[in-house]
Amino acid sequence: MATATTGPTIKVLVVDDSNTIRRSAEIFLKQGGHEVLLAEDGFDALSKVNDYQPQLIFCDILMPKLDGYQTVAIIKRNPQFAGTPVVMLSSKDGVFDKARGRMVGCQDYLTKPFTKDQLLQAVQQFGRAQSGVQ
Repeated sequence: MATATTGPTIKVLVVDDSNTIRRSAEIFLKQGGHEVLLAEDGFDALSKVNDYQPQLIFCDILMPKLDGYQTVAIIKRNPQFAGTPVVMLSSKDGVFDKARGRMVGCQDYLTKPFTKDQLLQAVQQFGRAQSGVQ
């Protein structure tokens, strides 16, 4: 039985305060055969990371309460999740934003609106490495 997936199923958390972005990411990722968790802000993300231990996290930068940089910094401070790859999502793609994302520990940066291919390629690149390392 051939499936549309390009490898193992990856557990992915999408953190974004935009319902539209969360829903489109969920559809794209599920079409790629992945398990998807959704969080609408940084606090929601922290509890989901703890409860479900995703293998890859997509995190928006501009969110109310805790922004993406703060959220990622907190996740990375926990030794249990320090190795979990994080890809920042933002409508801004300035050099400063990317550098700041790297400083808090994110692996890559996708500019919104992203395409299904960009999202699935990031999962393949970062999720696969994580799925072999436990």
